[in-house]
Order: sequence, then C-alpha cells, then structure tokens
Amino acid sequence: MTKLLSIILLLLVPSHAFGQAQTAQPPKPGPEVQELAYYVGTWKGEGEAKASPFGSGGKLSSSQTCEWFAGGFHVVCRGDETGPSGKRTFLNIMAYDAETKGYTEYGISSFGESEYNKGGSIVGNKRMFLWDADAGGKPAKFRYTEVHVSPMLYTYKAEASVGNEAWTVIGEGKIKKVK
Repeated sequence: MTKLLSIILLLLVPSHAFGQAQTAQPPKPGPEVQELAYYVGTWKGEGEAKASPFGSGGKLSSSQTCEWFAGGFHVVCRGDETGPSGKRTFLNIMAYDAETKGYTEYGISSFGESEYNKGGSIVGNKRMFLWDADAGGKPAKFRYTEVHVSPMLYTYKAEASVGNEAWTVIGEGKIKKVK
C-alpha cells in the first residue's frame, strides 16, 4: 500500500507543478516604464558640439530608431551620429530600475565607447542624468538634460564640470520624430 501511495504522489506532484507554471502570469511593466514609450519611433537630430577638453566643436547630425524590447520593459535604440570626430554608430538601451527608482541607460558605440548611466529622472517634460567620470586624470561631472517640447520634438543639452569648475555646455541640439 505504501508503494502504491508513493507512485500516486510522484504522478500528482509534477502535474500540479505543471498546472501552476501554465497559470503564472509574466510580470507587467509599471507606469514608470511607460514613460519610455515617448522614444519609440524614428528620430533625426541636429546640434552642435562645443569645443572643450573632450573634443573639438562642430555640427552634429544623428538618426536613430527606437523600439520596445520583448516583454516591454526596455527601449532599444540603434542609430548613427556624425560630428567633429567622424561618424559613429551606437546602440542604447533605456530602462526603469524599480529598486533604485531611477532610469538607466546603457550605451555602446563603434568608437569603442561603453557607458552605463543610472539614477536618471523624468519629471514632467524633463529627463535628466548626472554622472561622475574621469577627464584626463581629473574628476569630472556630467549632466545631460532633455526637454520634451512636444510628442514629436525634444531638445537636449550636455554639460560638464571638470574639477570644481562651473558647468560648461559641451553640446546641445534638437531631435525630431519623423515616424
């Protein structure tokens, strides 16, 4: 009788676990993640890099296409930018980190750049990131700000502070949604 009971239990346990797995729902993105929907589409940009310790000044132009990644938690953008240092291709991944309650962005480029920014915020029509980095052996702070002017247009400004100097604009421009 004990052997028969063991066999019945062995048959019931896997089917019970399988039944639970089929009814479990995948996680759903929260309202903070939906803020990233703004970026989904194709965008064209123009701007100007300012001469600074980080490079020479000149015109910037860019193009990027952004789409939701499977599951709806991340927006993936692929594009290219032409500026004073030439043409570079990039990939950016934007997300919301529920644990830190901030936005993140991970980016790589054909120039070998790799950066991870966290703690970004979206408040009203403004998106902002602040981060620390090294600038030629000196500590530097960077600030990137976007203003969502309309569903089809945003402006941006990148600033740096090397050492304890005042903030200096190192680039600015506008990005228009084309589809």
